[in-house]
Amino acid sequence: MRRGRPGALSRGTAERTLTSVGTGDAVDGTAGPGEPDGAGETGRDRGEVSRLWHVTLSVSGAEAPLGEVRRALEQLAHDHPFLLTSRYANDHAEIRYWEEARDLHDAAAVALRLWGEHRSTARLPPWEIVGLEVIDRETYHQRIAEGYGPLPATPVGVHPF
Repeated sequence: MRRGRPGALSRGTAERTLTSVGTGDAVDGTAGPGEPDGAGETGRDRGEVSRLWHVTLSVSGAEAPLGEVRRALEQLAHDHPFLLTSRYANDHAEIRYWEEARDLHDAAAVALRLWGEHRSTARLPPWEIVGLEVIDRETYHQRIAEGYGPLPATPVGVHPF
């Protein structure tokens, strides 16, 4: 399993593999707005079935200086280019990205580890995860078409709420 953008590994980190029971539908190779382009090796290339999942991770905690929060999120995005967009305030933040995984359980497991595993390297605030939404690509596009749900992740980057 590779993080969001197939073919782009983080500097200094090894590829992670998650294991789960069950299968899903294969990614069809066409990318929508804000999605990875499907280039590079995927689980499908290795004989595994994988799908794209849109992840929204919400964190909050004690107030921190806005400049430090922004710098930490920018560092996280630099270290891990799979991140699409981050929004932040002095006491909470939201991170959105595409994850490639065999099923929802794998995508959620990676998302739930994201903040804690990168807290020290990116100097993220000591906030806790307070929300997680993981939806499949079809549901994401259906919500957008119906005019509700998470808006397409533009502009890409780190922005205040």
